[in-house]
Amino acid sequence: MLFFSLVLAHFIADFYLQTDDMVIEKRKNLWQHVSHHLLTSGFVLIGFWILNYNFENIFIYLIIPLIGIVAAHLIVDWLKIILLEKLKMANEENMKRLGYFVLDQVLHLGVILLTCICCFQFDIEGFVQQKEGLSFIDSVLFFIIIVILATTVSGHMIKILLGSLPNQLLTFEGKYSFKNERNEAEFIRRGKKGLTEEYHYTIFSKHDLSRGKLIGYIERLLVLLLTFYSAYPAIGFIVAAKSIARFKQMDDRDWAEYFLLGTLTSMFLGITFGILLKTVLT
Repeated sequence: MLFFSLVLAHFIADFYLQTDDMVIEKRKNLWQHVSHHLLTSGFVLIGFWILNYNFENIFIYLIIPLIGIVAAHLIVDWLKIILLEKLKMANEENMKRLGYFVLDQVLHLGVILLTCICCFQFDIEGFVQQKEGLSFIDSVLFFIIIVILATTVSGHMIKILLGSLPNQLLTFEGKYSFKNERNEAEFIRRGKKGLTEEYHYTIFSKHDLSRGKLIGYIERLLVLLLTFYSAYPAIGFIVAAKSIARFKQMDDRDWAEYFLLGTLTSMFLGITFGILLKTVLT
């Protein structure tokens, strides 16, 4: 219960309390970001200390774990900021950015696991091999974590992978050509043919990014649910529905490649988390 609660607290602080401005100005807002983790992790540890240890051994069961988690988070984030500033990766190196993001999250979760093992004698081997499965509370917490991974975390990963491409292509509507023939009386009297004017237009429309984000969330939740119930053929209908909605834009090859990359990544993450959920809860 404690491990899942701390993981949930970490995701809340990292993806819901942290704003876009804080992400852009990471160095400037680092202490504010760390204070969010101090708040969420502290809330979990205080509740666990009161309920399980009845206000005893505050130093061992509250202060040390809280300082360890927050300090480790500060160190990992600071090192990540320095590393990214030194590398100065170009916009095209999105796979490297995604790799650093995944590594950052793995390190944070590893610190939480290590804290549970060292301070609370968390038996990871016994936890994995238990035959009766998770308790009801652990199952609910694990389900919430999977939903967050399949929506917010996956959305952030896809955004990193696609980079700045959506700003260039998501507004593309199509290309149109028009011809206008002018058969004026003056030209006809002189025995000349009328003039033909040809116009070419590239049409753009304003794209609602929040709507696209919501569609992505619903898409991965549906894939998660269908995977959990082993209804894999039904996943194909989701891809077909997306393709039909964007059929006109498929004429642009760059947009089609962007669409394919985003869709395949979204499907892969949704199926992966669905299999993980099914493995743990069944």
